[in-house]
Amino acid sequence: MIQISQAAAREIKRLKQLRQQPDNLFRLSVKAGGCSGLFYNLELDTSSFQSQTQVTTEDSKTVPHQQQIRSYESNGVTVIVDEQTYPYVQDLKLDYSEDLMGGGFRFQNPNSTSTCKCGLSFKTTEI
Repeated sequence: MIQISQAAAREIKRLKQLRQQPDNLFRLSVKAGGCSGLFYNLELDTSSFQSQTQVTTEDSKTVPHQQQIRSYESNGVTVIVDEQTYPYVQDLKLDYSEDLMGGGFRFQNPNSTSTCKCGLSFKTTEI
């Protein structure tokens, strides 16, 4: 389960309105990179829950493949997470706060074993 604080939900809804994408879903994914090995990627997604990906078969033919997507509702925001990302973000809490340097999303991830100072890059025992 992904939990979104009220402050994070307000900011996500504000961004949707600002970008004139009120119906888009909020996608959370993890990608390789950053100073700790993995980083969070947040985006507004126009696709449906079943996204098309390409898979190459043994005989080198490329065929469409349905990627499984998990969906969560928290504080009025629907969050979608793909199956590869889920083990890294299970039970994650997403918050948003403002300080003198500006605003930003804050991640509380029980699966991370270390994070870098920026708070966006992390490491788990899985990598």
